[in-house]
Amino acid sequence: MRVTFRALVQLAPALCLIGRVAADQSESEPVPLEFDQLEVIERDVAVIGGGSGGTYAAIRLRQLDKSVVVIEKEAKLGGHSNTYIDPHTGIPVEYGVKSFANTSVVINYFAHFDIPLAAENVGGNLSESVDFTTGKSITVVPIFLPPSDAKVSAALERYMGQLAKYPFLEDEYYHLSDPVPKDLLLPFGDFVAKHDLGAMVPLVAAYVFGFGDPLLKTTLYIMKTFNLHAIHGLQDGLVTYASHDNSELYKAAEKELGSDVLYQSTVTGAKRGINKMGNSSYILAHTPSGHKLIRAKKILITIPQTVENLMPFDLDKTEEAIFAQFAYTFYYTTVISNIYQSASVIYNHACNTPYNLPSLPGVYGIFSTRVPDLKWVVYGSSTFMTNEEVKRDLVDNLLRIRHPNITVTQPEVVAFQSHAPYELTVTGDAIQNGFYRQLEALQGHRGTCYTGAALTVHESAVIWSFTEKLLLDHFV
Repeated sequence: MRVTFRALVQLAPALCLIGRVAADQSESEPVPLEFDQLEVIERDVAVIGGGSGGTYAAIRLRQLDKSVVVIEKEAKLGGHSNTYIDPHTGIPVEYGVKSFANTSVVINYFAHFDIPLAAENVGGNLSESVDFTTGKSITVVPIFLPPSDAKVSAALERYMGQLAKYPFLEDEYYHLSDPVPKDLLLPFGDFVAKHDLGAMVPLVAAYVFGFGDPLLKTTLYIMKTFNLHAIHGLQDGLVTYASHDNSELYKAAEKELGSDVLYQSTVTGAKRGINKMGNSSYILAHTPSGHKLIRAKKILITIPQTVENLMPFDLDKTEEAIFAQFAYTFYYTTVISNIYQSASVIYNHACNTPYNLPSLPGVYGIFSTRVPDLKWVVYGSSTFMTNEEVKRDLVDNLLRIRHPNITVTQPEVVAFQSHAPYELTVTGDAIQNGFYRQLEALQGHRGTCYTGAALTVHESAVIWSFTEKLLLDHFV
């Protein structure tokens, strides 16, 4: 719709928003903010971000008879579900999220789109360990479940015994006991030493790629991610796309949502919770076709909740004080050609680090794909690096592990995606002082709710289950 005089009067509270954003723009702004030409979109819910949680929320909200608009910065939905189509064979190469826990929320979501699932082959012991700093092979107990090594099995049993003490770790929400048990606030390395869990550290580390140094991470985050549900899920079997195309779900969602998604769009300003206007909120979005003004009854923010990401949303002091506490890591996923691979999986295990954990920044591992010349390679860092720095270091890492009897040309990065900011966490003191109670108290504050990995864990099935509960509690 276009703004008429009557609508202008009705939308008067948004004028200050538009004026503020316009004042911040340079004289070279290609799309001037002329209010009388501004398109206004009215919806029940504005969903910010079209990744895993945002797409699920949009589909479910429509099923619950709510109108939605999704604001997504990329040209497609999917978030961390990344797919590269090999131009020579047409085969999709998955280099992001591709497997799921076999739970009812997963089964129902895929069934909605009539997308068949199949058992995921997580591999066995067909792996090799290499120190990527030297290129030398080292001997490390194979990483898989159930473990074949007696020491790893015993350590895993002790770990599961510790998990059993804290049943709240199985909940999607951070519903922690008060006070939080001291063991959960220890650095994970100290927790490992205290409970003699060293033999299983490489197994845990392989499950938390992207967390930085897991030994320095607060134990709560490791145990909530690698909890009993996760362990049983790995042992009982995961599910994946029968088509081996991890873009299938999001292509189906794109088709269903249609014009309710604003692609390649970002929020440039917002005015939330305007009481005189029935608590409606206003969002100004920059899109390829110009600015659009969105009037929504509620907002659901699914992008990583860093202060930097949330600044356009007119944070109040309470919100800013909470979100400013988040720190995060950096995680990258790539498809690379021209790599010699002697096993289906090559893990980076350093010779001179505790428990042979990889030296970071660096490669976590190399994984075979359905295209022989293309490998899925994942990389992590605890500190910021530019994409070009990551790519250069990736290639340097890979050059060190070339087989002496194999002639291979220069490795080529054919697909690259940054998943940063990744794994948002706070300090142990903040956890003990009630951070997650304060975070949950923000749900519904100023007409805004939040979902995503920062509020639960980096696992699609858990994010969808968290989102499902949130929608039923706050949106219906």
